Amino acid sequence: MGWGNRRIHEAAAVCAAQFPAIGLIWWIRDQLGDDYENAGATGALAVFGLLCPLVVAPLVLPVLGLLHAAVQVLPAQVLAHRAARRARGPVWAWHLALTTVLGVAWAALALLLWDWPFTTTAPLLAALGVLPVLGLGWLRRRTGGLRAVWLPALFASVGLFLLVLLGGVLAPVTGIVDEYEPPALSAGQLTGVWRDEKGAVLRLGTDGRAELTDLPTEAEPGSVDPYAESPFDVCDGTGTWLLDGKGGHDPYANGPEGRPGVVVRPAGGCGQETYWRIGGTESEPELFVPFGDPDAPDLRILKQAP
Repeated sequence: MGWGNRRIHEAAAVCAAQFPAIGLIWWIRDQLGDDYENAGATGALAVFGLLCPLVVAPLVLPVLGLLHAAVQVLPAQVLAHRAARRARGPVWAWHLALTTVLGVAWAALALLLWDWPFTTTAPLLAALGVLPVLGLGWLRRRTGGLRAVWLPALFASVGLFLLVLLGGVLAPVTGIVDEYEPPALSAGQLTGVWRDEKGAVLRLGTDGRAELTDLPTEAEPGSVDPYAESPFDVCDGTGTWLLDGKGGHDPYANGPEGRPGVVVRPAGGCGQETYWRIGGTESEPELFVPFGDPDAPDLRILKQAP
């Protein structure tokens, strides 16, 4: 079966229709997750960050839809027709199964090339093919020009977007989704190597000793401009650390208790005691500090090395 002009438009349209809702799901997930105690972010900025992609969506979505169709949905359709002729069975069922297989194959390639987590990427890429396959089955029964292809996709895209938006608003209100709570980590769970994307390394030993490599730390009062590009000292060497489960050392807390974290005290005269708050999740914990200007901090995040 060849890829006719109409079939290519249909595949691109149904693939593009789901991307606004997927983007909204991703955005809602970030909003419901750790906000790092509103580190420089406000509600207005968050909404602005959502609206910006919607402005350029009419230009970007058709391209994304065509790309997705070309690498997953349309090849699976060709294979589905061949499989149905040889092994029998409905074409749509073969199409759905083979689209899922191709999604898993692309996830395996992403694991090899970019080290993307397979257990997360494979279900996501496999699921991306479900709605396009079902949408193609519905469009196949319609007649007309390209308007009859893209207009239903547009209405479906808006409907999906509004449905996800309603769910995102109602989920926290109804208690379906709990408010974010930082993970309760023990000293043993914190022990190990922590790194950030800029090369900083913090090694927390079982004996309360710490090793620092290019690690940002609180600077001596008055020694660094808090509004500078790097409002902290960068330290190498050793030090000590301790777990503060109640946040009593948290300098950002409004009361006697703050967010649980790790107190790191560098030795050798470089930097000051620095309070790394605990964030992330139980499976993917983080340590973070918002340095500098509270309204626009330099947020540094350490993630535990496997």
